[in-house]
Amino acid sequence: MKRPLNIAFFGSSLVSAYWNGAATYYRGIIKELHKKGHRVTFYEPDAYDRQKHRDLPDPEWADVVVYEAAEKAVLDMVGRAVDADILIKASGVGVFDELLESEAIQRRGREQACIFWDVDAPATLQRLEENPDDPFRDLVPQYDAVLTYGGGQPVVDAYTALGALECVPIYNAFDPETHHRVQPESRFQGDLAFLGNRLPDREARVEDFFLKPAARLPDSNFVLGGNGWTDKDLPRNVRYVNHVYTRDHNAFNVSPKAVLNISRDSMARMGFSPATRVFEAAGAGACLITDHWEGIELFLEPDTEVLVARDGEDVVNILKNLSPERARSIGEAALRRMFSEHTYAHRTEHLESILDRLVETRKVASGMTLGSNTP
Repeated sequence: MKRPLNIAFFGSSLVSAYWNGAATYYRGIIKELHKKGHRVTFYEPDAYDRQKHRDLPDPEWADVVVYEAAEKAVLDMVGRAVDADILIKASGVGVFDELLESEAIQRRGREQACIFWDVDAPATLQRLEENPDDPFRDLVPQYDAVLTYGGGQPVVDAYTALGALECVPIYNAFDPETHHRVQPESRFQGDLAFLGNRLPDREARVEDFFLKPAARLPDSNFVLGGNGWTDKDLPRNVRYVNHVYTRDHNAFNVSPKAVLNISRDSMARMGFSPATRVFEAAGAGACLITDHWEGIELFLEPDTEVLVARDGEDVVNILKNLSPERARSIGEAALRRMFSEHTYAHRTEHLESILDRLVETRKVASGMTLGSNTP
C-alpha cells in the first residue's frame, strides 16, 4: 500500500441523510478509503436541522467536525485543513459554498492537492451556462481535478471546456454492509414504492411516473417516502410514510413488489447519472423500475436486471404485467451485478489511483517532500 493520505473533506453531511441525498455516497467512499489506510476528516455545517435528524453516530472510519453555519467558522475550518495532503470541497454544502470554493484555492498549502467534487454536476453546469458571471467559472481551472458523482462523457466534456485540468466521474455504488436483504415490513408493502424528497426539478416527473400511474391503477397500492410531500394532493391509493431514515431503506426496498427511481430533470437530460437509490434498491435485491436515461445499460441490463419506463404509461403497463416471480428474478439479477461491478470498493480502487497521482504531481510541482500531515 502506498503512503496513507490525510484528506480534509468539506461536504453537506456525513452523519445525517436528512435533506441530504449525498450522505450514502459520502459514507460508501469514505469508509473504503479508511479501509485502505487513509484518514478522512469530514467538515460539515450545523444547518438544515441535520444534526437533529442524525442517523449515524460519529463513525470509526472518519473524524467528523461539525461547525457553526457562520463565515468565521468556515474560515477557521479551512485554516485547520490547509495541512492535509488533499483538500476536497464538495458541491452543495449549503452554507457559504462560494466562500469555501474560493478559500480552498487561495489558502491551500504549496504541496496540497485541491479537488472540487461535484455531487450534482448537471445542475452545476446548467447554472454556469446560464450565468457567465458566476465566480466559480474562474475557479474551475485552479483545482487540480474535478470529480463528479456521475454524468459520463458529457460532464467531462463540459468541465474540460470550462478549463478543468482533469474531470473524472466517480459513480454511485453499492455498500454491502449497509444495503442488503432484510425481512419485509407491512408499513412499506405495496405494488410500487418511491422514495425521494420533493424538489422543484423533479416534482413534475414524480407526477408523471408515480402519481398518475397510481391514479390509473386504483386497485393497486403505492407507497411514497421522502420529505416535503405532506401538502401534496395524492391519489387515495398512495400511502405517504414521510421521511424514511437510512436504517429503514432496506425494508423500504424489499417490502413492495417493485421500487421506482425517478431522476431529477437535469440528471435525466445529462444521462450517465444513476442515483444512490438505484444502487440501494439493487443492493437489497429489489425489483427496480427506473425512468429512462442514457447510459443505464452501463450499470444494469434493461429487462433483465432493471425495468425501464419512458413515461407514466410505461409504468402502468409494467405493473400490469409484472408477476411476483419476475420481480424476484430481476431483483436477484441486479444484486449479482452489484457484487460483480458496482461496490464502493470497486469505485475506491479507481479513486485511490487518482488521489495518489494528484498528490505526487503536487509534490513534484512544489519541489517539497510531503510529510505526514494532519487535517
